[in-house]
Amino acid sequence: MEVKTFLERLKHHDFFTDQIVYIEELPERPPNYQEVSGGLHEAVETALNRLGINELYSHQATAIEKIRRGKNVVVVTSTASGKTLCYTIPVIESLLCNSSATTLCIYPTKALAQDQLKGLTAFQEANPAIQFLAGTYDGDTPQHLRRKIRDGANIVLTNPDMLHQGILPHHARWNRFFTHLRYVVIDEVHAYRGVFGSHLANVIRRLSRICRHYGATPQFICSSATIANPQEHAQRICGVTMDVVDNDGSPRGKKQFVLWNPPSLKTAASGKSGDWRVGGDRRSPIGEAIELMTALVKEGIQTIAFVRTRLAAELIFKGCREMLAPVSRQLAASIHAYRGGYLPEERREIERKLASKEILGVASTNALELGIDIGSLDVCLLVGYPGTIASLWQQSGRAGRGREESMVVLVAQNAPMDQYLMAHTDYLFEQNPEHAVVDPDNPHIGIGHLKCATNELPLSSDDARSFGLYAEAVLELLEEDGHVRYIGGNWYWASSEYPAAQVNLRNIAGPVYTIQDESQGERVIGTMDEISAMSQLHDHAVYIHGAETYFVNRLDLMQKIAFVERRDLDYYTQAVQTSQIQIDDKELEEQWRGGLLGYGDVTVTTLIPMFKKIRFHSRDSLGFEKLELPPQLLETVAFWFAPPQEIAREMKSKKLLVGEALIGIANVFVQVAPFFVMCDTMDIGAVVDAKNLNRDALFVHDRYPGGMGYARRCLEHFDAIIQTVADVIRDCGCADGCPSCVGSAVPPSAMTDLDTAVRGRIPNKAAAQFLLEALKEIDEKSVP
Repeated sequence: MEVKTFLERLKHHDFFTDQIVYIEELPERPPNYQEVSGGLHEAVETALNRLGINELYSHQATAIEKIRRGKNVVVVTSTASGKTLCYTIPVIESLLCNSSATTLCIYPTKALAQDQLKGLTAFQEANPAIQFLAGTYDGDTPQHLRRKIRDGANIVLTNPDMLHQGILPHHARWNRFFTHLRYVVIDEVHAYRGVFGSHLANVIRRLSRICRHYGATPQFICSSATIANPQEHAQRICGVTMDVVDNDGSPRGKKQFVLWNPPSLKTAASGKSGDWRVGGDRRSPIGEAIELMTALVKEGIQTIAFVRTRLAAELIFKGCREMLAPVSRQLAASIHAYRGGYLPEERREIERKLASKEILGVASTNALELGIDIGSLDVCLLVGYPGTIASLWQQSGRAGRGREESMVVLVAQNAPMDQYLMAHTDYLFEQNPEHAVVDPDNPHIGIGHLKCATNELPLSSDDARSFGLYAEAVLELLEEDGHVRYIGGNWYWASSEYPAAQVNLRNIAGPVYTIQDESQGERVIGTMDEISAMSQLHDHAVYIHGAETYFVNRLDLMQKIAFVERRDLDYYTQAVQTSQIQIDDKELEEQWRGGLLGYGDVTVTTLIPMFKKIRFHSRDSLGFEKLELPPQLLETVAFWFAPPQEIAREMKSKKLLVGEALIGIANVFVQVAPFFVMCDTMDIGAVVDAKNLNRDALFVHDRYPGGMGYARRCLEHFDAIIQTVADVIRDCGCADGCPSCVGSAVPPSAMTDLDTAVRGRIPNKAAAQFLLEALKEIDEKSVP
C-alpha cells in the first residue's frame, strides 16, 4: 500500500483534527541466508524445496546446528521470521533417524497448536518419504483420537493446562511417549510470565521428573519474541542452561509507524485542529479506531485492530459494520471480531477468511498476537499501548509480512503510559524491551504442584529440592493436613483427591469463585480468584462476559459462588477500595536522595465499602451503593519510599501535602512501571501510608500472595521509573491534573465503552511536581 498517499487522503476526513503526532519510518531489511553445517537430511531438503524454501535464514541455520550439538536453545527473533523451522527441522531429522523418537510441543493456546499442526503435516504432504504421526491433544480432541495419539504419536501438540491436568497425572499410560522423548518445544515462551509463567515452570519441573523416571533427558527448544532477558527467562521456565539464538536473518518490508493521539474533548467539540499536548479527557481511542478501520476497509486495505478486552473487539466490529452498511453490504460483511469465547470452528473460519482476504477488517484481542497464520496484512491498529514493548512489536509484526510497505498506528488512550509515548516519540524506537518476571519458588504456587507431583510419583528429598527453597516446609504442612506421608525417605500422596483439578494455572493458590448464570439453569460461565471476586462480583455488580452484561444477584461467600443473570444494562460498576498496609519484615532499607527506600514483607488489608455505577457512553455517575464485605488480607512483598524530611518541611511551609503528592506519583508509577517490568498495571498496587514509618511514604506491592517479583524489579529500576513519572507529569498540558498524569486512569478491564474515565479524585498536581523537582535537585547536587 502507499502509506503516505493514504495519510494525505485521511486528512480530508471530518474526524481528522491533527491526531498524527509522529511518523517513524522503519527501513526495509534484506534477508540474510546461511547454510547449515553438514547440510540437511535429503528428505527434509526435498520437502523444503517443494514448499518453496530453498535457503534458510541465518538464525534458522544457527539454531539447527546448536540443537544438533545437544544444546538447549531459545530462539529470539521478530514476528514472522520463521522460528517454527528452527525446531521443526531437527524434530523431523530425529524421526528419520529413529522412528520411535517423540517430541512434546507446548503452545499457550489451542488455536496456535492447531495452526502449527498444519505446518507439520505440510512436510509429509511435500515428501511422502517423511512419515510420522502428529496430533493435538487438548480439550477439543475427540475421545476416539486421544488414545490413538497417546499410544502412537511421534509429535504431540498441547497446552500447559492439558499437560498439567490431562497428561502428567496419567503418565503411566504415556510410558512409551515419555521413554522416547527427545525434544520439548515451548513456543512463545515470552507469553509465560507472572502467575502463568510461574505455574508453567512448576509443570516443567514435574515433566522433567517424570522423564527421568522413564530414563529420558529431553532437550528444550524455546521460541520467544524480543524481551530483555530471554536466556534467564527460558532457564527459569525450563530449569536447564539455555543458549540464545538471536541473529535474525529474516527480511522486512518498509513500515511506517504512526503515533496517533485522539484530540481533547474540548478540541473535538470545537471542530478545530488543536495541540495534541492539551491535557484533560480525550476522545475515545475505540471511536478513533472505528473511524480509521472504516476508512481503510473502504479502500480495500486489509487491517487488524488489536484491543485489550473482548468487549472492545465487539464494539469496534459493531461500529465499523454500522458505518459501512450504508456504503456497501459486502464491505460491512467483511468486518469481524476475533476473541476468546468463540467456538473453535468459528475461529478457524475467521482465520481462513483472513488468509484468503475475504475478511478485510478484524478487531482482535491478543489471541491473534501469537503466531497463527492469517496471511499478510497491510495495516495494524494498536488501540492503546498493549502493556509491554514486546507485545507491541509482536502485534506490529502482523502488518507487512512480506516485502511490501505496511503501516502500524498506535492509537493512544488517555492514560499516563500512552501519553508518555506521545510526548517521547523516540522511546519506542530506542528502548530495549522489558524483563519478563516469574517466581517458580513462590510457595503459594508451589503447594499445588507439590500435591500433583506426589500424586504422580513418590517424591524423594532430592526431587523436593528441585521445587524450590520452601518445598520441604510446604510438604511438612501438607503432612499435618493429611495430604501426604513421609515413609522411608520419600513423600507419598495420602489423599483421595485429584490434586491437578484443584490447580488453575492462571490463578495463584487460594479460593476460586464460580460464576453461575441463573438465567440458563445455573450454567457455569467462568471462575475468578477471591481477591478479584470481591471487587468484580459483589452483590449488584455488573459482570461483563464476552460482549454481554450480567447482573450479580448475590455473591455467596460460603459456597464461593456468584449468582448472575444476563441483562441488557446501560451502565457498568467500579468498586471503591481503601487499602491499609503493614510492614511485617524489613529485608532492606537504604538512603536514596536523602529519603528512605526499603523492601520487605507486608500485609495489605483491603476494604470495599461501596461501588459506583457509571453509565456507558456519557460516563455519567448513577450514584453509589454500600457494600458489606469482609476485609481482604494479602500477605505479599512491597518496596517503600519516604521523601527526605527537609523536602517535607519545605512543602508544609508552602501548604503542599506530601501525602497528596505521593498519591499523584503513585497513580503514575503504577501506570508506567510496565515500561521497565514485564507486568500488567493490575499486577501491582500502590498505597500511601504514614503509620508504618511515622512519615508519609509510598508503598508499591505485588498483588499476589507471597509476591511475584514485580516490586523487587520496580525497586531495581526505581531511578528510571521515577524519572519517567516526572516526565509524564511535566509533559502533560493540563493545569491541575488529569487522567493522563496524576489522575488514576481506568484499567483496561474497565474500558468497556467508547470512552475513558477517571477512577477517584484527581490529586494535587502541583504538589507532585514540587516533590519530584526537589528530588531531582538533590540528585543534581550530588553529581560532582
